[in-house]
Amino acid sequence: MSDFLNNRQPHQTIRAAVVQAGPVLFDTAKTMTKLEGLVREAAPQGADLVVLPEAFVGGYPKGLDFGARLGIRSPEGRGDFRRYYESAIDVPGPEAARLGEIARDNGIHLIVGVIERDGGTLYCSSLTYAPSGDLVSKHRKLMPTALERLVWGFGDGSTIGVAETAIGRIGSVICWENYMPLLRMAMYAQGVELYCAPTVDDRDTWLPTMRTIAIEGRCFVISACQYFKRSDGPAGYFPIQGDDPDTVLIRGGSCIIDPLGNVLVEPDFTGETIKLADLDRSLIAKGKYDLDVAGHYARPDVFSLSVDTRPKKAVVFDGPAQPEPGNSAKRKALVSEQESIDPQ
Repeated sequence: MSDFLNNRQPHQTIRAAVVQAGPVLFDTAKTMTKLEGLVREAAPQGADLVVLPEAFVGGYPKGLDFGARLGIRSPEGRGDFRRYYESAIDVPGPEAARLGEIARDNGIHLIVGVIERDGGTLYCSSLTYAPSGDLVSKHRKLMPTALERLVWGFGDGSTIGVAETAIGRIGSVICWENYMPLLRMAMYAQGVELYCAPTVDDRDTWLPTMRTIAIEGRCFVISACQYFKRSDGPAGYFPIQGDDPDTVLIRGGSCIIDPLGNVLVEPDFTGETIKLADLDRSLIAKGKYDLDVAGHYARPDVFSLSVDTRPKKAVVFDGPAQPEPGNSAKRKALVSEQESIDPQ
């Protein structure tokens, strides 16, 4: 862990931007256009790193219950899920590739929250792109909260890595995952420097949580939260908060904190905005001087943490390779082989 501290230029400064905005709910094409415009606004201000909120692409339909009661699912709720499913994106896929192009075209590191579609399941994910346009990291939310568990699957330990980049070691922890002490410890042990916390939590308690993580991990914390109004959703969207287009469903509160707990960007609850801060990476080493919770301030003789980073598959085929879903050529070959054995 000391290597990444010693190899940095101690006074190198980078500029980070938090984008506080919401998507065009259930319209992925318009959301992608909006995202590109927001990035194009942040990049000319010198941003090296641009962080967008949780579920920006794909949306966070706050106030929906998806027609669920204990033991009951309604047809209307299934329709809501179908629309949500169709708004999600594949990774890899055309929208994911376009996000890489946006990062490349603007010369920035881009972190964006997406709803990822994989088979019949949706995941709340965070994607990290380098200025080359390459996807360098994908994190799937390990623990959806409350009703989120109805519409999102659970990530596994294979996506809790930290990406080494030209501006530092970047990691993402999504919304209430930040309340999981063991997950935070796994991030600190990987030497996270730029701790990104995309969220939709707009409560007053979020800022002290982010300050605690920055102090605990001696890292910069960059948290982008949505600002989302009822008018950002379509006519057929019926959140419990009502149908007034001016109703604020997610009020923002994005912030940036330095490794000593100082607030570089204060939460703003007034509307959509882009906030920037210059990050002096020498503060990381200065902070580690008296607190390194995965190093000299740990007590491995008393405490230890084991992290299983193996991907967990629901179905694992042993033996000969199986036909890949959607690969018609392999399926036809298999059928042809079977028919030659048993023409009946």
